[in-house]
Amino acid sequence: MFDTSTWMTVVSLIFFPSYFQGPLLNFAWGAHDPEMIAMAKRIFILLPCCALIAACWATTVALISVIVRQNRREFITYLFVTWWDMGKCILSFWGGCFKFCMFAIHSVFLFSRLIVVGLLVFISDILSAPFKVVQVAGASAFGAGLPWIAILLTLGWTLLEATIFTFVTTGLVTDTLSSVSGMTISPRAIRFPLFGFMLFIVLGSYSVLLTLGDALKTRNVTTIVKIAVVEVIAMMVEVIFLYREFVDALVPWFAQHSGGNFSLGITGTLAIASFTWMGIRSMSWFLFAQAGTPVIMSVIGGRGFATKGAGGGKDISFDMKLKSIERMKTEMKWIIEYGDNFLGAFLFPPLQIVAATINFFVLVITSDHLFEIPFTDFKSIYTTRPSLRRVTGTSRGIFNDKKSA
Repeated sequence: MFDTSTWMTVVSLIFFPSYFQGPLLNFAWGAHDPEMIAMAKRIFILLPCCALIAACWATTVALISVIVRQNRREFITYLFVTWWDMGKCILSFWGGCFKFCMFAIHSVFLFSRLIVVGLLVFISDILSAPFKVVQVAGASAFGAGLPWIAILLTLGWTLLEATIFTFVTTGLVTDTLSSVSGMTISPRAIRFPLFGFMLFIVLGSYSVLLTLGDALKTRNVTTIVKIAVVEVIAMMVEVIFLYREFVDALVPWFAQHSGGNFSLGITGTLAIASFTWMGIRSMSWFLFAQAGTPVIMSVIGGRGFATKGAGGGKDISFDMKLKSIERMKTEMKWIIEYGDNFLGAFLFPPLQIVAATINFFVLVITSDHLFEIPFTDFKSIYTTRPSLRRVTGTSRGIFNDKKSA
């Protein structure tokens, strides 16, 4: 039989953490220390002290359970390994706090430099944007791709012709609308809608020529006749309402050089206007409009910048990407990676101490560890289900797990 002193010794050994946990926690909390020292103790000492106290209690329970365990030698060895992991985690925690402080200072410096450099690059992109546009336009113009020179000349000629016809026919349209409505209409109010109408007529004329050219390539007589009739009607509309005004403007010049006895007549006026239309349309068509009109019609039809020509029958798409956008994507990827490293420097040191403490209690229950220490990435923190299956499923301990592996 054991006497009272022997039982008191056994109880003291079992509850030995209770003798120092109170003073240790009071020291780690630093309630009576200056504010800065107390804050430093709570940051650097409190968590390791709590982990040591919990580990001592778990070790006491583990040593008592050795009496009824199998594979006692392996279990005791693994208990010492767990304490070794705890020591490494505490030292890693203190080193990690220093590393995190250095990381934070370095991060502030890097992000400040990134903001300054980003502003400078942004200003540089804005200032160099016109030169980049000219460079891209030049490369597109003189390389295989969209016929940009033809497109720009076609649009420019269309706008010029619509502007000229607007000023030529403004007086006629104003007088006609005033007579019909019985109101005085200002020429300024009619010029903008008249310009849009003239632009529509000129573009429509080039689109009919394009359709006629496609019909001639297919050699479909019925389609050629239909498009030819439409082209003749379009020519007559432009000749009667637009080009006739040019011929009327030339009548005083003809009269001056004919001695004043000159009468052109309606036939001569329409004939000269028709030859003028044919000459202008033919020159502009063969010079640039036959290459620029298909692209413009493709855009109007909703097919985008697509044409057939220099690309050997393939669709050529215009895709302009600013280098600043690509640079921003690269910087955002770097920021995400750096943010993961920064978050890891903040989380890994304290979480490793918590994981080492949990490993003590899991060791008492399953003779195995739940977490593999040290943590190397976020996957080892977030994915605990494989570890749970390992310690509660087919594996019956560290020994069987090693043998099966």
